[in-house]
Amino acid sequence: MTTNLRNAVLVAGAIAAVAGCAGTGSSPEQSAAWDREAQEVMARSFRDQGIATVDRLKQDEVMAACSTHGQHIDDELRERIQAAAQADIKWPSDGNYLGDWKEGEKLAQSGRGMTWSDKADAPNGGNCYNCHRITKKEISYGTIGPSLYQYGKLHGNTETTQKYVWGKIWNPNAYTACTNMPRFGAHGILDEKQIRHLVALLLDPKSPVNAE
Repeated sequence: MTTNLRNAVLVAGAIAAVAGCAGTGSSPEQSAAWDREAQEVMARSFRDQGIATVDRLKQDEVMAACSTHGQHIDDELRERIQAAAQADIKWPSDGNYLGDWKEGEKLAQSGRGMTWSDKADAPNGGNCYNCHRITKKEISYGTIGPSLYQYGKLHGNTETTQKYVWGKIWNPNAYTACTNMPRFGAHGILDEKQIRHLVALLLDPKSPVNAE
C-alpha cells in the first residue's frame, strides 16, 4: 500500500483501539466520550501539507463499519458491503482487461504517490510487493496478502479470471468485506490503464509472475 494508506491504517487502528477499550464493560456514554477524544487527538495530530489533506481522516461508511467490527462483521453487513462494492466497480471502458505486464511490473514495485511531497498529477505506484510475493527472484516482500507468484498458472487466463482480478484491484471489498487491500480503483489511486497493466502482470504467461 502507498504511504498515505499506511498512515490511514495507523489512524484507523488508533481510533479502533480506543473504541475497543471502550467496548470492554464501559457505558455507552463513556464509549462515546472515548470516541470523541480519539477524534480530537487525530485532528490535533495532522495538518494539510501539499496534496495530503486532513480530509483523509474522514472514514466512509465501509471504513467506519470495518474499524468497528473488523473481521467479525455479521453476515448481513458483510453481504451489504460486498454488494455495494460490486456495484461500484467500473469495468474497462473498451472491454479489454489486459495491458502490458512490463508496465505492470513497474507499478507493482513502485510505492510512490499521494504523499505531501508528490505532485497531484504524478502517477501513483501500486506498491504490491509490500503485501505480496510477486516473482520468484524476490527475497524481500510483504506477507499481509497471499503470494501472487504463479497466479496465472494456477488460475488461468480466461475472461472470467481477468474480470475477477480487475474487480479485486478496483474494489476488493466486492469479494472480501473489510479486507486490508486498498480500493485502488474506487479511491482513484490507480487509473484504468494502470489496472489493466497489473492484470496483465498477474495473468500474462510471459510475466515473471508465471515464470518457473
